[in-house]
Amino acid sequence: MRRTSISPRNTEFVVLSFEGPDDYSMAGGLGVRVINLSTTLASLGFTTHLFFVGDPDLPGEETRHDGKLILHRWCQWISEYHPNGVYDGQGSKLYDFNDSIPPFVKEQVVKPAVAANKLVAVLGEEWHTAEAMCRLSDLLHYDGLRDKAVMFWNANNTFSFERINWGRLNFTTTITTVSRYMKHIMWGVGVNPLVIPNGIPRALLSVVDEGLAEQIRRLFDADLLLCKVARWDLDKRWHQAIEAMAKLKDRGLKVTLLARGGLEPHGQEVIRNARSLGLVVREAHTGAHSHEARVAALRAAIPADIINIRFQLPSDFLEVLYRACDSVLANSGREPFGLVGLEAMAAGGIVFTGSTGEDYAIPFVNAFSLETDDPMEIVNYLLYLQDYPEEGSRMRQAARQTAAQYTWEAAAQNLVAKIENQARIQGALKGKPVPQETEPDLPKLPPELLPASLKSDLGSS
Repeated sequence: MRRTSISPRNTEFVVLSFEGPDDYSMAGGLGVRVINLSTTLASLGFTTHLFFVGDPDLPGEETRHDGKLILHRWCQWISEYHPNGVYDGQGSKLYDFNDSIPPFVKEQVVKPAVAANKLVAVLGEEWHTAEAMCRLSDLLHYDGLRDKAVMFWNANNTFSFERINWGRLNFTTTITTVSRYMKHIMWGVGVNPLVIPNGIPRALLSVVDEGLAEQIRRLFDADLLLCKVARWDLDKRWHQAIEAMAKLKDRGLKVTLLARGGLEPHGQEVIRNARSLGLVVREAHTGAHSHEARVAALRAAIPADIINIRFQLPSDFLEVLYRACDSVLANSGREPFGLVGLEAMAAGGIVFTGSTGEDYAIPFVNAFSLETDDPMEIVNYLLYLQDYPEEGSRMRQAARQTAAQYTWEAAAQNLVAKIENQARIQGALKGKPVPQETEPDLPKLPPELLPASLKSDLGSS
């Protein structure tokens, strides 16, 4: 291959993921990440093949974005017997995924691309694809094609790390992750991944309708209007948020928290705690999908200290809430990246993040980074904003400027640059590679900072 840099003319992408763009395949943040990344690569002109566990009732193959994005719905014959989503029948799907995707990708994507003098960049997402990536690397090596493909495997979180053969995966692929925090966590399993941050859709940077935001503020007429959108999970530190609400109320402030959780049972514990602290909790329901219907549902739940929102919040309504609120509590105790915080910053919200994977948050510049689970840390920062409202205005502006640096377009350019460097290392591109970091002795993290699933495996090492 005679080329000096990666471009849509000489490179094709393959993305492997369990989740994908179908309703059947979308279970969480991974599906959102995969479709945004794939769509962005296609919009940049790269032919991109996305393999995922797809809806059994949709075509096995579909093209979008003027033919640049090719969807390959996999495991459909299994999904037909497991109608409850991508992870229903997970074991059977994983076996089929590992067994059938590597030879298909080799024969139907890599070989034709190489015959056309193209490089192939293969991106695997999460633990479900680790084995398939290793097998694909072996098949390509056997056929003399391995140096014609750059293979990146990405970890978005620590789920099922104990299932991964790290030595084999590290030998066959270049491992990546989404934040410096995750990079440091992964030192504990003996790998040193490249960091390629997540992104947000550029559309989220559009100016929020200030009139709609003001409508929400007038609706509650609160001294402090707060918002928290997260799963009902201990890591999300709902109790810290609730206890901060109680302390603010005890100070005589009229405070309202707009809370949107999931279906997890921890939510019942959080609500019980709130009521035991003297907070009034009411639910907001609506089956309609208009802005007016959602506002009416919130109005019907007033008066309350906490409004438990029991309807879906689309991005256009979320950004209004983020803009309207005095702060958005994205105060996770452990967060691989923290997409909610970045989305709120894009809307011009003042965000309280944790201090783990939220690399974009700079304390007192564009956000507040909470370093403890003490609710008084939230209380004191909110009182600070009340005393210095000009600081809040400045931080909102800085937050939007920061979010503009974390679009999917920026993330894709970062990814392409690192793939290009790896291609030079493999000899697939002319030019010298960028020097790599050398860390012969990876530091070991103390056990309390490791994921629970890793403690038993690493405790004796």
